[in-house]
Order: sequence, then structure tokens, then C-alpha cells
Amino acid sequence: MNKQAIDPITLEVMRNAFYSIADEMIVALIRASYSTNIKDRRDASCAIYTSTGDVVVVAQSEIGTPLHLGTMQSAVRSAMEAYPFDGLKPGDAIAMNMPYPAGPGHLNDLCLISPVFYKGEMIAITANQAHHVDMGGFAPGSMPFGVREIFQEGLQIPPIKLFRSGELEPELWSLISQNVRPQVEVKGDLLAQYACNVTGSRRLSELMDRFGTTTVSTYLKEMISYSERRMRAALKKVPKGKYKYEDVIEGDGITDNPYMIRVEIESRGDSIKVDFSKSDDAALGPINCRWPSVAACVYYVFKAILDPELPPNAGAYRPFEIIVRDGSVLSAIYPMSVCNANIITTQRITDVLLGALAEAIPEKIQAACSGTMNLLNIGGTNPRNGVLYNYIETYAGGQGAMHDLDGMHAIQSHMTNTRNAPVEAIEAAYPLIVEKYALIPDSEGAGEYRGGVGLTRILRTLGDVQLTLSSDRASVPPWGLFGGEPAKPSKCEVIDSKGNKMGLPSKVTTSIPNDRVIVTETPGGGGWGIPSMRDPQDVRSDVLDGLVSIERAHDVYKVQIIPETLEIDEDTTLKLRDNCNRF
Repeated sequence: MNKQAIDPITLEVMRNAFYSIADEMIVALIRASYSTNIKDRRDASCAIYTSTGDVVVVAQSEIGTPLHLGTMQSAVRSAMEAYPFDGLKPGDAIAMNMPYPAGPGHLNDLCLISPVFYKGEMIAITANQAHHVDMGGFAPGSMPFGVREIFQEGLQIPPIKLFRSGELEPELWSLISQNVRPQVEVKGDLLAQYACNVTGSRRLSELMDRFGTTTVSTYLKEMISYSERRMRAALKKVPKGKYKYEDVIEGDGITDNPYMIRVEIESRGDSIKVDFSKSDDAALGPINCRWPSVAACVYYVFKAILDPELPPNAGAYRPFEIIVRDGSVLSAIYPMSVCNANIITTQRITDVLLGALAEAIPEKIQAACSGTMNLLNIGGTNPRNGVLYNYIETYAGGQGAMHDLDGMHAIQSHMTNTRNAPVEAIEAAYPLIVEKYALIPDSEGAGEYRGGVGLTRILRTLGDVQLTLSSDRASVPPWGLFGGEPAKPSKCEVIDSKGNKMGLPSKVTTSIPNDRVIVTETPGGGGWGIPSMRDPQDVRSDVLDGLVSIERAHDVYKVQIIPETLEIDEDTTLKLRDNCNRF
């Protein structure tokens, strides 16, 4: 079938069929997984590729993270270089987790890649990437601070045939299991990843039965060309010119030295050059990136602001020229440590891209979101059963405001898309007690449109634990735009049985004794526009909702709230009847 024979109606039918298959794949992974991080938080993504390794379709449901979806392309290519895929057999699957030379952003993100065969011919590839709760290494969760080399971070898995003809290779699993702490969860999640790929293979075969190999293969390739055309058309919305911005990461867990991320964007009409070469040299600690993670951030930002409905695939990536400097914090050289770049550095890459584009297309750009995934890794031996465990969660923060919209509260933004772990799931699975989980009043970036507020979670340890905190924006808060104010920064502290508080740096791995309280606060989102221009009724609503105090309304928004009565309704909700006016 040649290009002239492409039918737009059939293209739409096939596009939705491909998306349905990808969505069913990720549902299979979630339902079959063992760890709270995947089955509840849904820290996983999946996609379908052509037989030559070009990504065509990614899961379009609410599950899946932009970072995974951007780095899987390089992981698939690396696997194909290591194994001639036409020599593989049905039921085979290749696993890898190495960021070097090109692959997932850190060792926890294990990618599983499966060839899809139809009547003896390989016609596509299915792949998924999931964050495993532990991959061994220096500390529970495999994302420690204080390390300088990837060898200290955990088990490195180059492309290997982990499943052969539908069976998990026992010798390879024995090697992996000996290097990870929660072996049951890791094995369960690996088997769920395999089930995900098998689901995709079956559904693609059924599609071939219905439409034929030639039609399905043709429209897989046409999807790529379709996305390229749409992305090039969208890029024309960015005025031609050069736009610069820079932002900072607050240390690397070894030193407090700031690391600057710098970008220059050159809009060329239907193509874009994105140059990060002036960013600082690589860090001593594990905040360094590899280029696939940088590329994932670029693809995400331009799709999100220019054409959110555009199918993200290899065609959408073609209009971009991305430049990084080897030896910099965005292009580390083996064996430099990288494990926390996903959590911190990728969010800052996104911030500088948005900051640069605010000059070009301000109506499309939001103020800074929380700017970090705010990760906690808590691990040790469960006193209930003597089994090693690791609890991992990234805590949401405030979303940045836009020119016509307030930011949302306590939401994962940009390069992550995970859910929160329910309190009941945490307490059932781990020796932890959740004493508080709430929004933080007055943490928003004030503005005509205000940013969202951050959240706090208070955990009590039941047993000695090792804690890794991976955060940022503790001293340089998320910025506002066009007169909008920055948000409240992050904070974490530990409280002992006598009430003594010990503040923690934003990047640390440390031991915490039994019966201690860990208090985490995430940043809010930056504001947009001058706070005194905010509609007084919107300020009043924020006060009623407990998001903004009466004092902050007066001092920052210049709105006087005059309480008339404070009453408790039948639902014991505090209500404020008031007059409000600008002064």
C-alpha cells in the first residue's frame, strides 16, 4: 500500500485500535503487579514500536509518565543493538535497566522488551518500563545520596534475554534476586511486566487477523508520519528567534554547590534547536542525567504546550535538534552516579524550557510547579515478619498558575504522573503509621492567578529504618511569572520522642531510629500576575477553603476579610460568613 492509498478514516480506526491495545497492556501490568509502587501508585508505562524500533503508540490513559515514555525509545534501540531481534522467538523478552550508554533514567526503571510475531514474521515490538522498589546497592530503594558511581546505586542489567519462550530464566532470576531486598515484590512485578507485553502481542495478532499484516504495518508507520506533520505545524506557533533561561539545583547530596541548568531555544519555523551545552559540569553526587532523559523533557514540553492531543511517537521527535555537552550534569560519563536525576534534574530541565518559552508564547506557559518529585525511600526489616521491605513514594506539590487559571493543589506535574499511595495501603504493607496527610495553607505562590498549595505527610516509624530523601526547592522556591510570587519551599524534619526537631537537607541518606516522626512538606506552585489584582471573591473562596489565611489575604492580596460569624455546620466543617473588599 503506497502513501496515496492512505485512508484518513482507516487511519483513525487503526489509531484508536493501537491506543486501546496500549491501554490494555498497562492495565494488565497494574493488575498483575505486586508492589504498592506499581499497583497503587502506577509508576509504570508501556508502548508499541515498529519492527525497526520506532515508537508508534504509548498508553493514552491516565497511567504512564512522560519520562518513561521518552526514555524507552533509547532502551529499545539499545536492546536491538545487543540482540538481533529477527533471531528471537515468540515468548522471548529482553530486560535492561542501564542508563549507559542509552536507556532508562536510573536502575530502578527496568525496561522489558518483547518482539511480536505473526505467522513466523516479526511485525512489531511491545515494551514497558516500571520502577522497581529496589535494585540493590548502597541503601534501600537504590537511590542513595553520598554515592559517586553507578556501581554504588544498584544492580546494572545490560540487555539480557530474561524470558525465553515464555519462561523466566531461572539462573538469571537467581542472580537478580540475590541482589535485591524485597525479592517477592521484584519477581511479581517482573512477571507483571511480561504479562503486559504478552497482552499487547495477542491483541496485535488479533488486529492482524482482522485487517491483514500489510494494512496494520502500513498504518503503524503512517502514525509516525502523521505525528511529524502535526508537530511541525504546531512548532510554527512559536515565533522565530532565540530564547534563554537558567535555573538551579540546590546541591548534589555531597556538596551544597549549586548546579545551573541553562538552555537556549532557537525557533526555526517548523523545527526547533534546543541547546543545553552551557549547563554546569557533572555533579559529584547522583543528580546527573543522560541524554535520553533530556530529550524526554524536550518532547514533553513542546507536546504539552503546543498540541496536547498529538500522538507522541518517533515522528513527533524528528523536528528537534537537542544538544548536550558530554561531561556536563545533563550528559554524564560512565560510571558517574545518576539515580536521582529522574526525581530532581528532569523537573529542572522542564522548568528552564518553560522559562525560556515564557518570552515567546506567554499565554501557553505556566509558572513553576513544585520543581521536584519529592521522593521518600524508607527501608529496613519489618518487625512484624522479619522480611526486608522498602517503601517508596514521590509526594505531589503545587502546580504553577497560568495567565487565566489557578494552579491545582498537591498534584504530580511534568515528568511524573504517579498517584499517591493510600494511607491504608501504606499501613497494611509497611511498618509505618501515617499520622497526618493534608494540604499546606499559605504555601501557594500568590498572584492574580495563584499557584497550587503543597502537601504534608507525617509518618511514624515502627522499627529502625534507613531513609533517603530526594527533593529540591528548599532554598530557591518555585518562581512566579509576570509579577506572580514564588511559592513556599520544601522542608523535611525528624522529631524524636521528646519533641526535638532535626531538620534534614533536601538530599540525604540517613538512619532513623525506631518511633521517630518524619515530617515532609512539598513546595507549592508559582503565581501568575500581580497578587493585588486577584479577584477579591477568589481570595474569599481560598480563605473559606482553608488554603489562604485571613492574614495572608490582607498582607499579600490586599483583601480585607471581615468575619461576621464562625459557625460549625452539621458536617462539622468550619464555615466563614464574611464581607470582603479591596483596600
